[in-house]
Amino acid sequence: MQIETKLPKVGTTIFTVMSQLAAQHGAVNLGQGFPDFPVPERLLASLTKAMRDGHNQYPMMTGIPALRQAIAEKTTRCYGWAPDVDTEITVTSGATEAIFNAIHAVVRAGDEVIVLDPCYDCYEPAIELAGATAVHVALDPASFTPNWEAIRAAITPRTRMLMINSPNNPSGAMFSAADMQALIGLLDGTGIYLLSDEVYEHIVFDSARHESALRYPQLRERAFVISSFGKTYHCTGWKLGYAIAPPALSAEFRKVHQYNTFCSFAPAQYAFADMIREEPEHYLQLGAFYQGKRDAFRAKLATTKLKPLPVPGGYFQLVDYSAISDLPDLEFARWLTTEHGVTGIPLSPFYANPPRGQRLLRLCFAKNEATVDAAIERLVKL
Repeated sequence: MQIETKLPKVGTTIFTVMSQLAAQHGAVNLGQGFPDFPVPERLLASLTKAMRDGHNQYPMMTGIPALRQAIAEKTTRCYGWAPDVDTEITVTSGATEAIFNAIHAVVRAGDEVIVLDPCYDCYEPAIELAGATAVHVALDPASFTPNWEAIRAAITPRTRMLMINSPNNPSGAMFSAADMQALIGLLDGTGIYLLSDEVYEHIVFDSARHESALRYPQLRERAFVISSFGKTYHCTGWKLGYAIAPPALSAEFRKVHQYNTFCSFAPAQYAFADMIREEPEHYLQLGAFYQGKRDAFRAKLATTKLKPLPVPGGYFQLVDYSAISDLPDLEFARWLTTEHGVTGIPLSPFYANPPRGQRLLRLCFAKNEATVDAAIERLVKL
């Protein structure tokens, strides 16, 4: 039987490809974006307690009340606005599920969804599975800031949604307050929904403010705002996140969620509720924690031929490798892994049309010092 694929452009993700290559060649893996240091002790203790207390069966579809209440309190503290615990917060099996649900809640066959390149690889497949088309608009290739005129020009009568990501993966670039005002002006008077991917919301540097869509009434009334516990609490494998959206949008979102995963890992929900309530300093100090790692990593990169780009937020460092090689980025990433034992992620898979001559690699600095030092020891020899 011949299968006609629904996702003809999708193969094995670049993250899986490079991680497998790293394992085969014993390379230091700075590619896939996960920490290699422990999760907070309180979180582990709370998870164990939740399991021993019997919280091992299906929780509420929308998330346990204690966690939704903790999310509402954290949102109020961070962004000055309190979402309704019952009608505007939904806990999901990671941010990826939340992104899928949001797209399928409102995007219909024949619609268009604007995405800003470079963008994360789960966006376009979810759009295509909804029968819609992803319309790619490139961010500035040097600063990764939005070109609002280009975005405006991409809007058509079929535009159903605009997707943004700040801090951005892979670049670390962040939307400014001026960008948010431009976004408000762009969407005003339209029926376009906003999906704001904010999974790195607490990893911002140099006293900058994360400009969440939740800060702006004109945006949050049309937005799905997506967050990730895995990124905030160093436990990406737990796959827990959440979406905040107005009641009418949340109702549609939950229809998809109900028949996608229905609910998410119950013991972890109790653990995160406890962690948010009892140890708020973790998310409040996360930027400072990662800024130390960023600065140390950049100082060590200065001993190599790789040129680091600015990193306003997130836990990825883009490096320009043009002083080392003229190879295209995928070939360079393979060469670096197989011949020199360090793995990064090429930038071209994050684009529909990569900028000509771009020579950039994404490295993850959410690693312990020994991992970073092992990588630098090999990179200085290039």
